[in-house]
Amino acid sequence: MSETPRTAPPGGIPSEDAAAWQRIRRYAVPAGTIERATAHRLAGDWRAACAAAGTETTVDPAAIGAEYGSAVAEALAEDLRHFAPDLLRWHLPRVLGGRTVIAPNRRVVLARYGTGPDAPVLYITTRAMVDGPQRLRLHCRPVDPGARRHSYASWAVEDWTRARWFWDARHAAELRSCVGPADRIPFFRTDGTPLGADEVPTADPGPADPAGRAEWAAVLQWRGETVEAFAAAGIALDLSAPPNAYRWSDAAAALRAATLDPALLAAGVRRLAGAGAGDRFEFAPHWRCLLLVEHTGPDGALRARLVDSSEVRDVPRLPDYAWRPLPDPYLVRTGRTAPHELHPLVAAALFPGAGPAAGPPAPTAPRTARVRCTGEWHEVRSRDGVLDVPHSAEEQQRERALRAFGGEVAGCFAVREAWASGEGRLPRALRAERRELFERVQHGDTPGVLALLDAGIDPRVRNGRGQGLLHLLPFVRHEELLPRLLEAGLGLEEQDGSERTPLQSAVQNGGTASLVRALLAAGARTDVTDDMELSLGQVVTRYKRTDLAFLKELVEERHPGINFEEYDEFMAERAEWGDFEDDDYDEDGYAEAGDPHASDASASPSASDGDGAAEDGGVRA
Repeated sequence: MSETPRTAPPGGIPSEDAAAWQRIRRYAVPAGTIERATAHRLAGDWRAACAAAGTETTVDPAAIGAEYGSAVAEALAEDLRHFAPDLLRWHLPRVLGGRTVIAPNRRVVLARYGTGPDAPVLYITTRAMVDGPQRLRLHCRPVDPGARRHSYASWAVEDWTRARWFWDARHAAELRSCVGPADRIPFFRTDGTPLGADEVPTADPGPADPAGRAEWAAVLQWRGETVEAFAAAGIALDLSAPPNAYRWSDAAAALRAATLDPALLAAGVRRLAGAGAGDRFEFAPHWRCLLLVEHTGPDGALRARLVDSSEVRDVPRLPDYAWRPLPDPYLVRTGRTAPHELHPLVAAALFPGAGPAAGPPAPTAPRTARVRCTGEWHEVRSRDGVLDVPHSAEEQQRERALRAFGGEVAGCFAVREAWASGEGRLPRALRAERRELFERVQHGDTPGVLALLDAGIDPRVRNGRGQGLLHLLPFVRHEELLPRLLEAGLGLEEQDGSERTPLQSAVQNGGTASLVRALLAAGARTDVTDDMELSLGQVVTRYKRTDLAFLKELVEERHPGINFEEYDEFMAERAEWGDFEDDDYDEDGYAEAGDPHASDASASPSASDGDGAAEDGGVRA
């Protein structure tokens, strides 16, 4: 039996991950994004489809044709015509662990046009900041598989060239075969409704019921009987410790606790082997164990064993989709998501009998919260852009005076203060309201944020880091939100929990040059320093914001003595030591693709700075 208590039924994913995936499916790819991207794709405008789905592009089909020939250009054009960036965003790997953001430092390979090392490759890259803006970037160029993203971080490569159902609308229906047998999805009836607990197999149903056998393998894995679970899926598993066993202590126990679908693993390896991807793959279902799985013999037998990393250095990595359970069926099975709330292409593939899907639900209107105040229950809610409390103007003035003299506020006034500061407790309804707003900000859902503002939500809300909506403009389309927030009375010099103004946040957290210029035009001050006493010009240098060179020049011209001298000396020493010489900031610029101020040297913040910069820009509700 597994030593780890199971918090999910057989074939499931951990409850904390399921909760994160539920939020991902609700907020990360809004229905409006899907509708706009789909309309542009069907109209033949792939660039507009990318823009609608938050995907910048460096792809130039004409240049590809001139360099690699018409055949490559035609193949690329056909793929771009059917490229569904919203579908790709739906399936991208996520950080989880309480977060909903896209996994950073990913290069997801979509198609190859040729076999040689100089052949162009269609792929997307994700940003380096864990909680930064969720923009993607699409490329088509040759790729060096051994190249690192930076001197301190490697690319994590996801090969989706044989999984077109994740991004190519022509193949979206093939997602069904990735999940289970053709007759029914495991843990679902043939009509697409979930099985009851009493319908899950308690013994091997035999080869005549492939979905039932997949369920039985999942039950065994859930019990911690991993060898038997693999055997039920057709994989001979050897749990003998590898030679360097000290490096993988308790590997067998870790494998028993891993979120792993044995039947999916077997089908995935056979599919890849049949497509010519190889017959040996390595993968790590848990950080404390590494497996080598092999497709052997003329009969296609499968075997797997624990290995040390030195043994599989040249063995290709098994893609996650070939062994990790897909979240969508589990979310539907447990009632966290309905089929009609899925991406329409996903719903059509997995639950064709459920009818057409509309995508994730629209923003919900502000709700009334009950607050205990002065011995009574009061109703508090966002209305007409303010957090409305049932107190007279005189009562509110008295509370402000009390607070100004250091007194403690309570009841409705404490709730209003918690809303506007990000500190303190809120009623459940207001917590949900705040979380929805900041989730939509995090994922760049500008229409969703505007809809919530139209519904009356108070824009003075702050998140757990003390960030207001002005501080989070790098995540959304500032052209639409900045004027509205300023009109509502939000201040350009208001600081977040790290003592940063909106302009400082824009420079540090991936805001574009156009956002910085808009804040300057609105009157943002440039004589500010952050919690490290760095000036705006020094932050531009720190993050290699070559697209913001104009801001650095402006600060140095207006405020020549503002720089933190010790930091300038430190940076000069690093340059003298050659610390930056091996830094490859390829494909990671803050500047938008096509920005004439962009440079290949621009870069996102990194964890190597030793101060948590890569963790410092996200949206926390």
